[in-house]
Amino acid sequence: MPDNSNPSPDGFDDAPLSKLRMAPPESAEALAQRYEREHRAAQLQREDRLSQSLAPFRVGSVPYLNAVPLTRGIEDEIQFVVPSKLGQMLASGELDAALLSITEVLLNDRYDVLDGIAIASLGEVKSVFLAHSEPLEQIKTIHCDTASLTSVNLLRVLLAERGLKPQFQPLPDYKSARELPNVLLIGNPAIDFLRAPHSHEVWDLGTAWFELAHLPFVYAVWALRRGLENSELKRQLREAKSFGLDTLDHIINTRPEYDLAFRKDYLGWHIHFHLGADEKRGIARFVELLRKHHPGPVYDPHFVV
Repeated sequence: MPDNSNPSPDGFDDAPLSKLRMAPPESAEALAQRYEREHRAAQLQREDRLSQSLAPFRVGSVPYLNAVPLTRGIEDEIQFVVPSKLGQMLASGELDAALLSITEVLLNDRYDVLDGIAIASLGEVKSVFLAHSEPLEQIKTIHCDTASLTSVNLLRVLLAERGLKPQFQPLPDYKSARELPNVLLIGNPAIDFLRAPHSHEVWDLGTAWFELAHLPFVYAVWALRRGLENSELKRQLREAKSFGLDTLDHIINTRPEYDLAFRKDYLGWHIHFHLGADEKRGIARFVELLRKHHPGPVYDPHFVV
């Protein structure tokens, strides 16, 4: 009998193909949800790789909002203390690395600086300032938050460049800050002061530095104990920073400190986290002025990758 079927020109039967159906296109909403699920899964995998990754190294950081993106994924392995205490712990060998005030590095020739990472600002910083009730030229005494040696020395340099040399005294406690005429505040306590009612004028030290030097100011860096084999530690600190910047929107949206608008402005604009050529020029200029106004030796930083 003759074959009455109609084979395709290439000899293949088209009948099975006719039963195939294209998958319906995903809606924009479904695509967005799938992307979010996959993105979240990748984040969790990345976070899992970072967890328990610092051992056997001992690492410290500051308990301030501006440092959060640099410890993303390794928070549970970090000791959080104020900058001055971090300096003591690193110097005594209690820590192997610390997010340390830059002045601690410049006044102590015992640390390496992890290249590429910093807490810095180009202009207004919002969390390091002199709150003053008296005109700058008439100030005789300033009460200073002793948590950060860098802020004290930065203020000293800025005033000395204006020919001003007031006395510096320790701030008794944060509660008394509004009652004193002239106070230097840093970190979250500074932000708390700024956002609450007060009668002081605020001299932002990031702005004052930029007006003087036209360069970024570096407040803190990862300081590493010299002489240790720490290539894995350096890699993990770089990965934590990369993870923090990749998920900066998540940090801004979920952190409990202050309100969303402030976090977005502060972490997305006033603070930056890279240590590049301009930041190094800013450090070099600060070294120059420290040597001019500081009685003791000042050392050039030693950057490592």
